[in-house]
Amino acid sequence: MLVSDMTQAEVREQTTTVPSPSPDDASRTPPRRRWLLAALLVLVAIGVLVTGIRSRMKDETALKAVTAQMAVPSVSVVLPKQSAPAQELILPGNIQPFISSPVYARTDGYLKKWYFDIGAHVKAGDLLAVIETPEVDEQLAQARSTLATAQANLELARITRDRYQGLLTKHAVAQQDVDNALGSYAANKAMVDADTANVRHYEALVSFEKVYAPFAGVVTARNTDIGDLINSGSSTAPRTDMFHIAQTGVLRVYVNVPEEYSQDVKPGQTQAAIALAEFPGQRFPGKLVRTSEAINATTRTLLVEVDLDNPSGTLLSGSYGEVHLNIPMHNPVYLLPVSSLIFRGEKLQVGVVKNGKVEVTDVIPGRDLGEQIEIVSGLKADDQVIVTPADSLVTGQNVKIVQAKLPGDSQ
Repeated sequence: MLVSDMTQAEVREQTTTVPSPSPDDASRTPPRRRWLLAALLVLVAIGVLVTGIRSRMKDETALKAVTAQMAVPSVSVVLPKQSAPAQELILPGNIQPFISSPVYARTDGYLKKWYFDIGAHVKAGDLLAVIETPEVDEQLAQARSTLATAQANLELARITRDRYQGLLTKHAVAQQDVDNALGSYAANKAMVDADTANVRHYEALVSFEKVYAPFAGVVTARNTDIGDLINSGSSTAPRTDMFHIAQTGVLRVYVNVPEEYSQDVKPGQTQAAIALAEFPGQRFPGKLVRTSEAINATTRTLLVEVDLDNPSGTLLSGSYGEVHLNIPMHNPVYLLPVSSLIFRGEKLQVGVVKNGKVEVTDVIPGRDLGEQIEIVSGLKADDQVIVTPADSLVTGQNVKIVQAKLPGDSQ
């Protein structure tokens, strides 16, 4: 303690009494103190350098982590929503009569009278119209006269034949004369047969003067009036379409069912109902009776027929209606937002996230429901499907998932 105090006193004394050292005195500073000062400066510099490097390395590591995190895109995904096991398929349908036929004339002439107009209910065999055919009547009369002449000649030939055959037994005539008589009889008989057929032909043409209804139904068109020239098509002029008759007690409704539902549409099993705009809120039950059993290569649809009872004639043929088909689904059908579809080439695809990676999958679509679309093949119930995928999305790409919901899902 005394030494320390003395040292401090001496220091103060030197400070007060001894003048500042000159440059020459500094040059005489002990070497040990200079080395210590230099080492201290080096250590401070190294510390500053190490601290800066560590700070830069830490910042660089954080930047790499942020960059890697930002490089992985975030995607919204939804789980496919499975539709009901039996669904109602609504398709446009054309309502047609069970039987529809134009009525043509089978003989030429002028319309003398018609008995039924449009909207008339007729029975099979009802007389619709009468045609005047003076030329055919004259031709029939001529054919009958020719037949009478041939019959007279045949009778004469028969008498001659019988007479010659009787004389031949008495050796009064030659065999040649008998053969001539037999040949003449055969020729006259052939002429009678031909003229008889000709008479029947003209009688048939005359019978066509009266036009009858081929089946029971409703007259939907009358295209001729009294005095009109009727052409049966025997000349170059087109045939005259006189009436149109439709059988509307039962109506046929033809529907084109998309190919993906073709295996689920079965005659006798699929329930059907028809809705028309003129009967709001009302459905008419029908029965699916047959299919074409062939897919149309142009439209990729299956033509099916639904029969619709119409005993009172309430429904009009030619109407447009919506056909509601209750189809049992044997394979699961899923609903997805339309925005999740990827259109590349001819295939329709979606992006599915599995273990943080994208897998672009081909799918087969069903009905387009507006904001949603049915997927009939290519998906599973637990697939996480990307909503609004980027155009650059490829298989194997890393993504981060953000869960989304289908429209209409409960919050």
